[in-house]
Amino acid sequence: MTASSLTDQIVLKQSYLCVGLDSDITKLPVHLKGKPDGVIQFNKAIIDATLPYCVSYKINTAFYESQGLKGWEIMKETLDYIPQTHFTIADAKRGDIGNTSKQYAKAFFEALNFDAITVAPYMGEDSIRPFLEYDNKVTIVLGLTSNIGSNDFQQLLLEEYDESLTMVPHITQGSVEKRLYEHVLERVSTWGTKDNLMFVVGATQATELERIRNIVPDNFLLVPGVGAQGGSLKDVSRYGLNKNIGLLVNASRAIIFASEAEDFAIQAANVAESYQKEMAGYLQMM
Repeated sequence: MTASSLTDQIVLKQSYLCVGLDSDITKLPVHLKGKPDGVIQFNKAIIDATLPYCVSYKINTAFYESQGLKGWEIMKETLDYIPQTHFTIADAKRGDIGNTSKQYAKAFFEALNFDAITVAPYMGEDSIRPFLEYDNKVTIVLGLTSNIGSNDFQQLLLEEYDESLTMVPHITQGSVEKRLYEHVLERVSTWGTKDNLMFVVGATQATELERIRNIVPDNFLLVPGVGAQGGSLKDVSRYGLNKNIGLLVNASRAIIFASEAEDFAIQAANVAESYQKEMAGYLQMM
């Protein structure tokens, strides 16, 4: 599924909800804990329950990779279970030298056939280019994250910058022209198009969304952190929606772990439906 077909699904379902399958084996409902097929049973039940209310699923690969070969098999089975009407994201945060990134791209776009993957831009264009070379696939670049550590680098201010790259940016905490994450967004946005390039922006950074939209007005934004992490769907929608919608809001724990009992899928559906109804209201106001 491409970004343009994702927009069609959003309009059809009146939802820009992405359900995060961060299926932590320690948080499974009691009746599934310890079962050999507990995670796949859980994932399939969540997918069945939330399918009408979302347009995307994001699989956080760490929760599967940590289980070794079995985890990779569960991830593949989960991905295959998701219908083609839904946009699939490998939340893998890859990014390495070109030859290595080429193999990562092959792993997630060919062997597993995800629609999109999250990547880290720290190593520059040649580390991301292999992902962008795939047709009908989307590369989702980390832009501004909501963790405390984002202040270590992303929020630092650039005092001087030579666009010819003949000098290294001078980073300071003083009065400056732009923040480092803004420069990253500006530069990365020239490497792809609105159809193959998205950006991750944490929901708890909603006050920055207006600034970000000025830098990348046309690209989709993937916004995690709504729900359990305290992000406001209202604020994210207010500042993140663009003329083509351009917004995908992820909720993980708030949905999939809404209940620890045998009714977990029903409760997940209820939470997902609540998000969908709120989103429909914002879409109708556009």
